[in-house]
Amino acid sequence: MHTQTHLAQHHMTDLHTQAEAYRLAKEAKPERELRTRLGWTLVEVGLRLATPAPAIAP
Repeated sequence: MHTQTHLAQHHMTDLHTQAEAYRLAKEAKPERELRTRLGWTLVEVGLRLATPAPAIAP
């Protein structure tokens, strides 16, 4: 096999690997959005718990 052909074959394999990794990362994005929403919800609940309740007038 010629050197140039062999190098081109390795380059194509590398490109396919990168494309597969990108595709998998793109599919995993919704999980991150869910994690972000859950995190902000926990922050909001924590802020509500940390805020003192208003005093009730007699």
